[in-house]
Amino acid sequence: MVDRIPMRDEARTLSPKPVGEPVTRPDEAIPVVAWLATRDGDVQVTGWAIAWSPRAVHLRYHDRHGREGFAWVWANAVTRR
Repeated sequence: MVDRIPMRDEARTLSPKPVGEPVTRPDEAIPVVAWLATRDGDVQVTGWAIAWSPRAVHLRYHDRHGREGFAWVWANAVTRR
């Protein structure tokens, strides 16, 4: 079956250049709250930090429809839960 829910909640992700180096990848993800930029505007989600650099965090999250997503976001948009 095809998922017919619009992809408006899909986050915009940073490209590799602004993410920078070094990238840290922990053994276990860290629970966080983060702001995502989407087509419909900014939304706050709960998720997990699965990697980070000095400037950005790689986030695993679920949108309001329960779909899993991944995005690199600016570090100041993320707070530990």
